Amino acid sequence: MDKPLLVSNPFALMMNPEDVLHAMHHSERLSRLSRRICKPLDKPLLPKAGPEVDAFDHEVDDSEEVSTPDED
Repeated sequence: MDKPLLVSNPFALMMNPEDVLHAMHHSERLSRLSRRICKPLDKPLLPKAGPEVDAFDHEVDDSEEVSTPDED
């Protein structure tokens, strides 16, 4: 397939997925990108908040909800 046609019509890429994969595997620009493997079960490393924040969270969780005049 003509290369300018592929560039000007992205829907033409669906007709030749092998050409797209070949271009991806031989692309210098794509090979220069930094890569990182992410696993879905990885957990972010968040620092512990501390006892003051934990106490505030428990206080908020244990308190009753108060409706505001806008919610009535």
